[in-house]
Amino acid sequence: MPVKLSTTVNNIHTIPNETNQVLVREFYEFMKSSGTSDKYQNNNLKTITAFGRFLEPSVSFQNITKRDQIIGFLDTKIKNSQLDPDKKWITTWNDYLGRIKYFFRWLHNTNNSSGLLSSSPTDEEIYIPIKDWKTPSFLKVDKKKTKRLSPYLETELWEKRIF
Repeated sequence: MPVKLSTTVNNIHTIPNETNQVLVREFYEFMKSSGTSDKYQNNNLKTITAFGRFLEPSVSFQNITKRDQIIGFLDTKIKNSQLDPDKKWITTWNDYLGRIKYFFRWLHNTNNSSGLLSSSPTDEEIYIPIKDWKTPSFLKVDKKKTKRLSPYLETELWEKRIF
């Protein structure tokens, strides 16, 4: 059964680092103000909350600078061939990577020199439009390639019928 957005928001407190909790709440406010869907917000928050719980309590999102810190978390999604012969875990790995990149791009592009966070176009001096966001170098991680032509099994595909 899917988890509601309200439940996911209430679970932010399970992140051991309080600074990270605040950042995730601010990220949530940013997504709400951007007009993203509840499902999109929920999936991003679940991923970032899981990543926050994965990190040591002393590690703040703001102190992450190494690819290995991201990849270490993503690699927890890898399943062995007997559990996942179709290697569906690759889709999950890539999805989590995209969500983590989005979060860190938000974090690094809305934080100006005075430490203010702004994702509001009304703060013209410190606002950077999303299209101009830069990706931090530690996030330059390639997606994993899959040999599957489709994320669906052959039995899950519908055949096109001629009427």
